[in-house]
Amino acid sequence: MSITSLLKSTVAALAVAASGSLFAQGTPLDAAAFDALVAQGPVADAATIASSTWATKIKQAGTLRLGGTQTSNLFSLLNEKDGRIRGFDAGLAQLITRYILGDATRYQLTQVNSSTREQVLLNDQVDMVFATYSITPARAEKISFAGPYYTSQAGVLVKANNKAIQSYGDLGGKKVATQAGSTGPAILAQHAPKAAVQEFQTHQEALDALRQGRVDAYVTDHTLLLNALSLGSGDAKLAGTPFGAQDPYGIGLPKGSDGVAFINAFLKKIETDGTWAKLWTVSIGQRTGSTAVPTPPALP
Repeated sequence: MSITSLLKSTVAALAVAASGSLFAQGTPLDAAAFDALVAQGPVADAATIASSTWATKIKQAGTLRLGGTQTSNLFSLLNEKDGRIRGFDAGLAQLITRYILGDATRYQLTQVNSSTREQVLLNDQVDMVFATYSITPARAEKISFAGPYYTSQAGVLVKANNKAIQSYGDLGGKKVATQAGSTGPAILAQHAPKAAVQEFQTHQEALDALRQGRVDAYVTDHTLLLNALSLGSGDAKLAGTPFGAQDPYGIGLPKGSDGVAFINAFLKKIETDGTWAKLWTVSIGQRTGSTAVPTPPALP
């Protein structure tokens, strides 16, 4: 996910315009703290499991089928040395797995991207999708969403030496990358209608296009751009502050699933007991130099 192929050994710092904080480039996740937090997560009792057809099916199968990613540094990244996936989304998915099955490792991952997330649910290939998945009316026609468990807005990423683009207001006439199947095209149509939009299938392809100079900017979720910067070496920057409507992240479930109520109750539990805040801190806060834990979004 880096905007370059190498990480510098020195620690660089970038100002995050939205918060005014600084974050160190390439700061590694504290794997031991992450693993300990997940291992201490709550476990549902038999009556709680029995109250949900969705959870009962997973309990009987003995494995949770998860649609997710393993390339998102802050949200869900595979550590090739130990084979574990860690990050904010990964941690929540593993905590749900533990909540149902008593063991956070008892999940089977199917990799998804922004264009395949609904399809794996419609095809009954997975039980849930956890992949920085924005809740939209169009998607909600096909599937159900639990949450939201996190919110973001759109952001603009440019090369560090780009002085022409200071915010989304400067994107008119510029070549702008975004992800196909994401909320990016609609956001650009509303806030930068004169931009020359180029859609890419994956986040990495959009980053590569920016790095290679084939586009002038990349617009996507602000948190995903922080993700890219946390891996970078200082040759990219955020242009201006986040913009547009609040973008709620949800957990994709089969249409009409009673797993929505089950997961929302679980989210309320871990928000109340402090697990949500601790997971955000170890997965995102410590990685980006952010000390102010955000307030979780309101749940239905």
